[in-house]
Amino acid sequence: MKIITDSKKIKELLMKGAEEIIEKRNLLKKLKSGKRLRIKHGIDPTGPKIHLGRAAQLWKLREFQELGHQIVLILGDFTAQIGDASDKLAMRRVLSEEEIKENLKDYTRQISKILDMKKTELHYNSEWLSKLSAKELLFLSMKFTAQQMIQRRNFKERWEAGQPIGLHELNYPLFQGYDSVAVKADVEIGGSDQLFNLKTSREIQKMFGQSPQDIITLKMLPGLDGRKMSTSWGNIVTIVDEPNDMYGKIMSLRDELIPIYFELCTHLSLKEIKEIEKSLKEGKINPRDLKEKLAKEIVTLYRGKKSAKMAEIEFNKIFREKKFPSKIPIFSTLKKFYSIVDLLFDSKLVSSKSEAKRVILQGGVRINGEVEKDWKAKIQLKKGMVIQVGKRKFIRINSKNKI
Repeated sequence: MKIITDSKKIKELLMKGAEEIIEKRNLLKKLKSGKRLRIKHGIDPTGPKIHLGRAAQLWKLREFQELGHQIVLILGDFTAQIGDASDKLAMRRVLSEEEIKENLKDYTRQISKILDMKKTELHYNSEWLSKLSAKELLFLSMKFTAQQMIQRRNFKERWEAGQPIGLHELNYPLFQGYDSVAVKADVEIGGSDQLFNLKTSREIQKMFGQSPQDIITLKMLPGLDGRKMSTSWGNIVTIVDEPNDMYGKIMSLRDELIPIYFELCTHLSLKEIKEIEKSLKEGKINPRDLKEKLAKEIVTLYRGKKSAKMAEIEFNKIFREKKFPSKIPIFSTLKKFYSIVDLLFDSKLVSSKSEAKRVILQGGVRINGEVEKDWKAKIQLKKGMVIQVGKRKFIRINSKNKI
């Protein structure tokens, strides 16, 4: 495939979503030279689903791929057992090999929604890291000091707070650096929280006589509520979410996050995004209208135009027309009466009984459209009864008792 060196495309590539570029002049020169570059990116399978923040980095790889460059994707089946501490204020739970294998099961299918896998060089870093000897690990570590590692922002905060820092965590940047050596990376792409690791990779490449990779760090995508993306906080959107869920989650986005989501999660140009940002600041457009556009763009990317249109219709039916969804999951039971807390938990509308109590007291539970605020209530179940938690969770009762 011919390498595309169009200046406008390269400019957009290096500007959209980028936080920092190290050796920008050098990278620009390489991109204009017509040489096929090896563009590296690593993903640790710490969960089974890829969220929009991680997908943003894959889309940047896709841009390089469309210019003709070689994408080298590393799935960190070895490093996932350690856990990258780059964005962590506490030690990660160590994943077992079985958990990692389970998380990896659907990864390539999800990634293929973004990258052309036929043109992607795919590796698992256990290919080389599992073969490293103690002597080789010592050689890697000799270039760096404990002070360098501890002075990283997150380690420093944990040190000052008296929280533990595992010795295994200090090795993570070394392993990531060795990944770059193993695949002879010309460029590495990562989140802005990865900068220390990416710089470490450059030094390790030098130790092995390789030219140091150039670095592109991308802006971090916040969670829907403005906090860091976290599965446990429920503020993420994954690329395998059902269209209705995906659309509804984007519609719940905080208004001030609309521009960054357009920049990192859609194919709109920087010019279009700046116009959106300006209109939003000047109050010329309703944020709700922008979120509708954003939701349609994102659902279309992963599920197609038809699904995006259907998701829009379903959302408006629930939130504008105040009707029940077209499809509601069925909860079957033989019970005649049910504690409201137990019902919410058993039907999986909530993840715990304490959460059930909280959402009831906050007025977030409705039975056939009527708010239920008594968390001690016992509900007489009737066939067809609809229970709603929050704005998007519903069940329909299939009561098998004879009433």
